[in-house]
Amino acid sequence: MTQADFLKAPFPAPTELPPEEFSGPKRFFNRELSWLAFNWRVLEEAENPRVPLLERLRFVSISATNLDEFYTVRVAGLRELALEGHNNPADDGLTPSEQLELINADARKLMERQQTVWNALRVEMEAAAIVIESRDSLKKTDREHLDEMFLSNVFPVLSPLAIDPAHPFPFIPNTGFALALQMQRSSDKRELQALLPIPHQIDRFVALPVEDEVQRFLPLEELLVLYIGDLFPGYKVTGHCAFRVLRDSDLEVEDEAEDLVREFEVALKRRRRGEVIRLKLSTNAPKGLRKMIIDELHVEESEVIEIEGVIGIADLKELVLDNRRDLLWPSYTPRVPERVTDHDGDMFAAIRQKDMLLHHPYETFDMVIRFLQQAAADPDVLAIKQTLYRTSTESPIVEALCEAAEAGKSVTALVELKARFDEAANIRQARRLERAGAHVIYGFINWKTHAKISTVVRREGGKLVTYTHYGTGNYHPITARIYTDLSFFTCDAALGRDATKVFNYVGGYAEPEGLENLAISPHSLKKRLIELMEVEGDNAEAGKPAEIWAKLNSIIEPEIIDALYRASQRGVKINLVIRGICGIRPGIKGLSENIRVKSIVGRFLEHSRIVCYGNGHHLPSRRARVFMSSADWMDRNLNRRVETLVECRNDTVKAQIVSQIMAANLADEAQSWVMAPDGTFTREMPKEGETFFNCHRFFMENPSLSGRGSAGAADVPELTHTED
Repeated sequence: MTQADFLKAPFPAPTELPPEEFSGPKRFFNRELSWLAFNWRVLEEAENPRVPLLERLRFVSISATNLDEFYTVRVAGLRELALEGHNNPADDGLTPSEQLELINADARKLMERQQTVWNALRVEMEAAAIVIESRDSLKKTDREHLDEMFLSNVFPVLSPLAIDPAHPFPFIPNTGFALALQMQRSSDKRELQALLPIPHQIDRFVALPVEDEVQRFLPLEELLVLYIGDLFPGYKVTGHCAFRVLRDSDLEVEDEAEDLVREFEVALKRRRRGEVIRLKLSTNAPKGLRKMIIDELHVEESEVIEIEGVIGIADLKELVLDNRRDLLWPSYTPRVPERVTDHDGDMFAAIRQKDMLLHHPYETFDMVIRFLQQAAADPDVLAIKQTLYRTSTESPIVEALCEAAEAGKSVTALVELKARFDEAANIRQARRLERAGAHVIYGFINWKTHAKISTVVRREGGKLVTYTHYGTGNYHPITARIYTDLSFFTCDAALGRDATKVFNYVGGYAEPEGLENLAISPHSLKKRLIELMEVEGDNAEAGKPAEIWAKLNSIIEPEIIDALYRASQRGVKINLVIRGICGIRPGIKGLSENIRVKSIVGRFLEHSRIVCYGNGHHLPSRRARVFMSSADWMDRNLNRRVETLVECRNDTVKAQIVSQIMAANLADEAQSWVMAPDGTFTREMPKEGETFFNCHRFFMENPSLSGRGSAGAADVPELTHTED
């Protein structure tokens, strides 16, 4: 289906729902179950024959990692509410206890499917000369190799522990993996229970010597069972099992913390010791060992999941082998924008020429790094301000900020300590910036600062010019290789003033007044979105074209969903590309019959947040109002975080977003799942000889259509809608 075909396609016939439910909880889908549905879509990519074999294995691993995080945060929170007797229903009407029951049932099916998919992939891997051995299949030469490897690389880091009154059960950290052993002493037949915690520092799959060009691996737990005699001399194993724990990983921080950094350091230690909320255990574990583990970890039977297969399936990512390029996605090198090369790499000159939009990962994130590195080295730059929510461990952005501070420039870094699972890394980065002389601020105790903003103040011709970068994604060079995001560079004075007001707000708590081209949460962003939805409704009732296109990770905020329902009821045509959580019910007669929802799951993780309003014209249109944002349409983003919504008014930038990026996402077939009124997602697979449009491939193969930061006004492609 081409873009034009998609735009002309009629909305599907609506489904009936009793009108009395239009204002009741059934108008929403449950957040947690919707997230699980997304993770099912991730796992199903592992079964997609159009995806290279080892990339399919990566999808299995990702689905497992996702599920672990979901349990340690979302399920842990629901569990605590249920245990404390809180039964207030969510927006969809389900209580915490009801949600837990549905989540656990669906998650168990998902974990069973992960094992099924892994077993199928393992067969394909063997055909592709990648073999997972068992301890029973090892040859003499393998044992000789393992003898040396075990003694030199594994034995020194193991801590085998007997379990008896003198040796209490040890602490097993979150995602900790261990072997439980039932043994008998050869001399007197004395029984012993023991534990062998497995450090994260050891690879889960041990490489064996290559044989006839076949790469072979042995699971670590198989290796350990082989060498139990070295760990417990004089004992023989009479039974064993493996287990893995997940703990409550949500953080609690005191509202009146005097030192936010110190409070987070303490909270991180508490997280490590959170309650066990899920225990995965080998199926057919000896009864004595099973009881000991459950009793010592204080888990209920309902929180125990017996696994026949690989425990800790997230570790399969180790088998995504870099040396098997034939089984991975074809390599791809992001492009350097033409306008930057035209100016010999000078980012300031390129931005001065015209506002510049980059579409990552198709255009390299290195331009964002270069922007800050150039600022650090430029003697005419006086000040740099930067938000840091997540970034890489060895961050070139932090390095540039430190260099700038050490050179005497005024550097302000807003480091968000509450970025989940990156808290410790962000504390380290903050300490490093402070040592370099940067002014580090941490924002609000109760609100996360999730906005993505950089400003550089430069002296030019006797006046100060502010160069500003607004992004939809984190300042993280590694994730920028696989996340689709937008980077907007400008030296527009109004946008620079708006960014400065946001920094002043987070650092000084004074709510910004008079924002010229920016809306921020938790104050004006949601209001702006809803006001523009109402305008589209007015256009529809006046007989004008009325359309909304939006692309987000998640939509669950009830006021936003109700505003979309009202717009649909007034005749606005709404197309949503929602990768993950979706609480809206599309295609309900009288409620949402003008709303379509699709999800794209593919090679790159769709992460950019975009919304386009027709403004009285059919989309795509030069007259549309086009916005990019750091915020998903969720309660946390709109009501409890500092986020940005930037209107793009430059014609070139608008055309890139609405008639290239959004239109290609809406036209995608190859990676798209379409949402039904009952919340299920379906994907059409191409018939033999049929080719589906793939938006990721399209952007990789079409440099002139990929968020072309170097485009001039004459390069704006002709819009395809003939009525505008």
